[in-house]
Amino acid sequence: MESLEQYMKQLTGSAPQALSYSGNPPFPAWRTRLAASFVERLGGFPEHKEELDPVLLEHVDCAGYIRQRIEITTYEGMRMPLYVLIPETPLSRPAPAVLAIHGHGYGSREIVGLNPDGSARQDDPGLHKDFAVSLVKQGFVVVAPELFGFGDRRLEDDRRSADPAKNSCFVLSSALLMRGQTMAGYRIYETIRALDYTITRTEVLSSAIGMMGISGGGLVAGFTAALDERIGCAVVSGYANTFTASILARSHCLDNYIPGILLDAEMPDLLGMIAPRGLFLESGVKDHLFGPAAARQAFERLKLIYEAAGCGGQVEADVFEGGHEIHGEPAFTWLRRQLADR
Repeated sequence: MESLEQYMKQLTGSAPQALSYSGNPPFPAWRTRLAASFVERLGGFPEHKEELDPVLLEHVDCAGYIRQRIEITTYEGMRMPLYVLIPETPLSRPAPAVLAIHGHGYGSREIVGLNPDGSARQDDPGLHKDFAVSLVKQGFVVVAPELFGFGDRRLEDDRRSADPAKNSCFVLSSALLMRGQTMAGYRIYETIRALDYTITRTEVLSSAIGMMGISGGGLVAGFTAALDERIGCAVVSGYANTFTASILARSHCLDNYIPGILLDAEMPDLLGMIAPRGLFLESGVKDHLFGPAAARQAFERLKLIYEAAGCGGQVEADVFEGGHEIHGEPAFTWLRRQLADR
């Protein structure tokens, strides 16, 4: 008799992945078909976009940049705060922009150098390493949305917790699944709305917008770029892997799971829809959540897909001596090359 572990491994391993890239149909038709099915698996997106109705919540002059906190409408009845960081010395006028997507933690404040209460942080920046601040200091306009379930967007019980990093992912994800929706779908659609807002900013060169996200933010960055071709390139940090070797290999937050996705494709094929636009992967050799062996496997699969799309040089990887964390400088250099140098 098989063990339960063997049985589940066989069950997920035998999923058909019927829309994985095989060369037939050709890349453009394959991408269109997989993208349509992916949106359906995510729970679908609204047919009608609400007015953004942006409201300025905060304006602070920082060393070398301005920090604004803006609130916009995403879904009907749903408001999302986001930070906009405007460089004092931009790469150009208007400037390339990067949407910076935080992972699990205490929300968007964690990547803009702030404590959970909004005060300036002086201690260890953790795995996020204030990468939104690093990006604005490179000369990019940076937009950092607050993902659903974190920070100011938690349920009241979680907001009353003494732990500012306690999230509402499980309860919110459960409710969405019961409604035929997914947390991944909600976060991706809300990030598309953040992109809609970004291109309204006069400081932003709308033809040069990239994304960068870490961990759960890597999911959002990678899959938003896969589905929205207005994104010129993406950096996926601490996430690009296979579902089998990451979220199915250990307990993960419920917000990672997309019902039926393995009937269509594994993670590298979903990220492969970003082609021919640029894709850069960050992977720490000591990452215990999205390990290096499957990260290399994902990169090899992505190289195959990118070559089939006629743009093999547009996918790169930075495998660094570190763990589940932002690395930084190689990715920042790549983003400048993708968005500014061209």
